[in-house]
Amino acid sequence: MPAQLGRQCVAQERGRRTPILPLAVLSAGAFLWILGAWRNVLQVVSAGPVHELLSLGNSLVWPEPNMETTQLSARKELIVESVFDVLEENGIHGLKREEILQLTRQEIEKVMANSYWMPNWALKSLGATVDAERTTESYGGKGWISPLFSSAKPPETLLQPDVSAGSCWAFQGSRGHAVIQLPENIWPTAVTMWHVSKAVSPSGDVSSAPRDFAILGVDEDEGETLLGSFVYDVDGEIAQTFHMQEKPLQSYRQIKLEVQNNWGNAEYTCIYRVEIHGNP
Repeated sequence: MPAQLGRQCVAQERGRRTPILPLAVLSAGAFLWILGAWRNVLQVVSAGPVHELLSLGNSLVWPEPNMETTQLSARKELIVESVFDVLEENGIHGLKREEILQLTRQEIEKVMANSYWMPNWALKSLGATVDAERTTESYGGKGWISPLFSSAKPPETLLQPDVSAGSCWAFQGSRGHAVIQLPENIWPTAVTMWHVSKAVSPSGDVSSAPRDFAILGVDEDEGETLLGSFVYDVDGEIAQTFHMQEKPLQSYRQIKLEVQNNWGNAEYTCIYRVEIHGNP
């Protein structure tokens, strides 16, 4: 299913990892049992209040950023109880079991304290599209350095979960833009920009990554409204999330990504994936 594939891709690509326990504490078998417990918990959680958010193709989503502490604690204990059951079923008792459970609690608390995962409305599988008439023309010139980049990829590439090397939308030069049509009106809250790292780039060069960019809400009657200006750090994580700097005064179905420059490539700029987060 598209939603399940989206959850798997986000979990693998973004590096927002489900908490895992140190291998020094667990045997290989116990480690696999823990992962099985997490899968069970995700099934339980997805059947609860966050079912609609999970259907947007993302991994685990805490229902609301301002959710009551008691609700968060209940979800934490649900996960710990599931891990406890798996350990019990497989004969892990005593000090080792308590140590594993304690580490599990600590890792969950780190995730809860630092971040939550948000729904992505800019997914082709959900019905999002790119307005080709109001988007910079794709580039596929002679400057490509690898067979991976031998032909121009369409702007809709931004809306796909694939972020393997070469699977990007490129435009000529360092300035360009794309207008994304969302499946429905949302109140935008954040945007996530993706690019490959130097480690997986065929040339070892990521100078084509966007640097300064802006996000604008587009209204057919009111025109464009700036929601935020950001900088993608080429030395940071491959997926970087930025919260809107301006609180939107209305909901939008069209979002404009405006790239103002890149990290030094004079010939073209590549964008691998863009996620638009928000509330309907």
